[in-house]
Amino acid sequence: PSVAVPAADRQDLRPPSVALDGLFAAMGAAHVFADAKTVADAIPDEAPDALLADYARQKSRPDFSLKDFVAQHFAVAPRRTVSYRRRPDESVRDYISGMWEVLSRPPDTLVAHSSLLPLPRTYVVPGGRFSELYYWDSYFTMIGLYEDGRVDLMRDMVRDIASLIDRYGHMPNGNRTYYLGRSEPPFFALMVDLLAEHDGQAAYTQFLPELQREHDYWMDGADSLAPGGAYRHVVRLPDGTLMNRQWDDMDTPRDESFPEDIATAAQSRRPAAEIYRDLRAGAETGWDYSSRWLADGHTLASIDTTDLLPIELNCLVAHLERTLARAYDLQGDQERGAQYARLADARVAAIRRILWDPARGAFFDYDWKTGKLSDVLSSATVMPLFLNIATPAQAQAVAETLRTHLLKTGGLEATDRVSGQQWDAPNGWAPEQWMAVKGLDQYGLNDLARLIATRWMERVIGTYEKSGVLLEKYDVVNPAISPTGGRGGGEYPMQVGFGWTNGTLLGLMDRYPQETRLVLDRNPRADRTVAKPAGGAYSAPTPRIRCRATMAT
Repeated sequence: PSVAVPAADRQDLRPPSVALDGLFAAMGAAHVFADAKTVADAIPDEAPDALLADYARQKSRPDFSLKDFVAQHFAVAPRRTVSYRRRPDESVRDYISGMWEVLSRPPDTLVAHSSLLPLPRTYVVPGGRFSELYYWDSYFTMIGLYEDGRVDLMRDMVRDIASLIDRYGHMPNGNRTYYLGRSEPPFFALMVDLLAEHDGQAAYTQFLPELQREHDYWMDGADSLAPGGAYRHVVRLPDGTLMNRQWDDMDTPRDESFPEDIATAAQSRRPAAEIYRDLRAGAETGWDYSSRWLADGHTLASIDTTDLLPIELNCLVAHLERTLARAYDLQGDQERGAQYARLADARVAAIRRILWDPARGAFFDYDWKTGKLSDVLSSATVMPLFLNIATPAQAQAVAETLRTHLLKTGGLEATDRVSGQQWDAPNGWAPEQWMAVKGLDQYGLNDLARLIATRWMERVIGTYEKSGVLLEKYDVVNPAISPTGGRGGGEYPMQVGFGWTNGTLLGLMDRYPQETRLVLDRNPRADRTVAKPAGGAYSAPTPRIRCRATMAT
């Protein structure tokens, strides 16, 4: 299913922090660029060895200027700034449809000394500072592409991700060399599910090689792992149960946040390499960062991600195993199909037993070193519902917990903690709302699903009414709607775009047409009654009735 990228095998796959050694660190320490990610994405004008030799010769000169040296030898990677000028009559649906072009990138050609891993087909980036393909973001973006009739673009993105799995044995965090040490929540099987809604069951056998490689990556080392041990992404508990944790093969500062990671490690008494590994593993969760990963609940230097078995990762591996069982059955290999069905059943049983707290009525991350569940209640508790892993009784309890503890005026907050990290209160995020709505519906808990969807649409569309853009995340606690989405928190300013917000909002609007109509009536500047120009997938003002994509798992 993938397309070879010419000359990609000749690319220097070392991250810039390694290839450029001390020069990269000096650029970060001097804050040559405002955003450390700009350093990681900058393109040198010559091979690393030659550039380092130039740097070594010049840096001891009394008149040496690092800023001038960088200006001479580096080109800032092209970044199409996502600044969207709203037309006076533009509806939120128009915005989403128009943003596909703004956020699309053509197939890549290999650029010498660039950190970008070339992709063979057109793809959609999240927006803002994120100018490459990201793994779990892409699934929620694809929901909107499906809804908007852009299946060709969605299929191209699945093929791009398959091409990365083919080349590197896994889908990296994003298509940059400095992301190769880790992945992100493994949503590839869900992408194939979504594609199969349009292309039919053949999608499963078409992408079976990549599904298998994905499983091999996450389970590497499992066969020889003794009880109580851990290796890369795999943990075997003392009773022999096999589970997964987050991991990164590198234990150095992240290239995209190099000076920030050095500062974080300096605040800890633990070895710096441990902090760097846990920061990297925290980035692999997709929740970078949250009190979920912090031993003291609020200080980034206390991060201990690799000690935890996260809810989402274990649920997604179970879903991957179910998908492999289906794909092998379709291929006629019943023996391997049955093997993966058994693995999935064992994983589901483990999730229901180990990650569940009946007293608190929710799923929690599990510290495999202490044998205790986390104290942090998070919206990740919806993942076992989203993937049909929870029992009906567990789903009912989760619904009550969501309603009582996490549901706010603008939707579900990420966690019940305020830490200053962006994946904590007061922020809410599009993927969590989508998975909660889908998960609750699958267990017949439709009223709460509708309530969450309506409150989130009110917050996102209400913000669009004020600002004319969709954002990466939103403050869902404050009764007042901020045009900038709220204070944000975390490592970088609020980002505009935004792929997964666009995709899931369109999915919810199509899933709940009556509620959407009421929200738009309250926010008239986010609506218009003129028909969509030719080529669009809808005509306003009547939202389409529920589409198959909104029902896919």
